[in-house]
Amino acid sequence: MKTNENIQKQLITFLLIILALSIIIYCLYFASPSKNMGLFGLGIMWTPGVAAIVTRLIYQRNLRNFGWGWGKTRYQIISYVLPFVFCLVVYGIVWLIELGGISTENFITNLNRSILGLDKPLSFGISLVIMAIVGLLIGSIYALGEEIGWRGFFVPELAKITSYSKTSFIVGAIWAVWHIPGILFMGYNSGTPVWYAIPCFFMMIIGLSFLMTWLRLKSGSLWTAVIIHASHNLFIQGIFDPLTTDMGVTKYITTEFGIGLAVVYIIAAYFFWKKRFKLP
Repeated sequence: MKTNENIQKQLITFLLIILALSIIIYCLYFASPSKNMGLFGLGIMWTPGVAAIVTRLIYQRNLRNFGWGWGKTRYQIISYVLPFVFCLVVYGIVWLIELGGISTENFITNLNRSILGLDKPLSFGISLVIMAIVGLLIGSIYALGEEIGWRGFFVPELAKITSYSKTSFIVGAIWAVWHIPGILFMGYNSGTPVWYAIPCFFMMIIGLSFLMTWLRLKSGSLWTAVIIHASHNLFIQGIFDPLTTDMGVTKYITTEFGIGLAVVYIIAAYFFWKKRFKLP
């Protein structure tokens, strides 16, 4: 009983520190004339990591048990590939039935001019390879901040006192709620109405949480979570969204705020839930 109480204290401390740090960063964002999304976005994404590190130092005086080890490479490969497969299904269907167009020019322009700062664009193939590699590395820097907290600390600690299903749902729900200020006040949305975007986003995040929790607990490695998080952002925001042209209804199906990925992630969550008995 004392062990459970200690874990609960750690989890509450962790969440309170995240809340405090997030409030501070949002206040700085609103007070800033520049509204630099890159800087403040990085700050927000690192609040769970900082909170986890501080919590672990308070209660255990060390930074062990975050899952720093690499684990089996097959789990890292699965973590990288899954978001690509899910995007290919959703966006592929949208392109095939012409609910959205496809334009390599938009993707090339977005990468070469906006990100690389090149006046003379590189070819589509080279641009795609650069985005797939460099985008993953940059995305991992952002994702690491979140995942040290959510999957490095929160998931394994919560899993000690409750089931895989409850752990996945609780972490996913809190993770989704934590994004709401960004959706409402920082422009983190694809352009769909808030009443539509938030439920779709919640479904997707909670479904994703079941995948990430399973991979984290099965592999014992934090890096599965970092890779799947970075890969998710890479393929949706960096590749498939720029490749897709809007035809009015497109964004209601694609992006992180459409119904397509929400449904696919919920279906995938069910398959991982069925494999819950294979967890250590």
